[in-house]
Amino acid sequence: MIQKLFSYLIPVKIFKKKSARSKVIEVTWANGELVLDSENTNYSYGSLQRILRYGLRNIGYDAILKMDHILLLGVAGGSVIKTLVDEIKYKGKITGVEIDSDMIQIANQYFNLNQIKQLEIIIDDAFEFVLKTKEKYNLIIIDIFEDINMPNFLFERFFSERICYLLQDQGFVLFNTMILDEAHNVRNRKYIAEIDSKLFTSKMLPRIEVHNELIIIEKVA
Repeated sequence: MIQKLFSYLIPVKIFKKKSARSKVIEVTWANGELVLDSENTNYSYGSLQRILRYGLRNIGYDAILKMDHILLLGVAGGSVIKTLVDEIKYKGKITGVEIDSDMIQIANQYFNLNQIKQLEIIIDDAFEFVLKTKEKYNLIIIDIFEDINMPNFLFERFFSERICYLLQDQGFVLFNTMILDEAHNVRNRKYIAEIDSKLFTSKMLPRIEVHNELIIIEKVA
């Protein structure tokens, strides 16, 4: 494909759509790969896929292969799902919660997300879903952005305690956060400090991208 080849020289935009949630959604060929971007940041594939792959590697591929059910809050183009299914060869159930139906339509059209049999997509607000779900999960991945902004509820104690409650024993949370200023550094440190250290271990991984910091929580009790 000529666009794919040309993209090694310069990014080639092939789709652009205005979205109420993300302002602008773009699909671009970049270095021979299709990537999904919002106006100001990478949403799926590209650097975001590298970041979340790094987090999954830290949890351990062997541990992930033994899991029964993974919850993803914030699907976008589904690059972390592709990492789980295509690279790690994960065979268990994946539930993806995405508030923006436009995003799922694009993910299906350009990234074939609807061909993944073990994946259930739910169009819902992540906060509402977390309150309603009766399931417990081995891994909860939180990857929720509106362009470069992260909703405040993600860092509220009530939400973090509910997320931790939804973990199976020896379960993990992988939380992708964006750091743009010192206030965000303070926010992340406060978030970690509020996790119950009797029941959970928590850590921030060394950054591999300057503006993204991964937080990993493990249920130990």
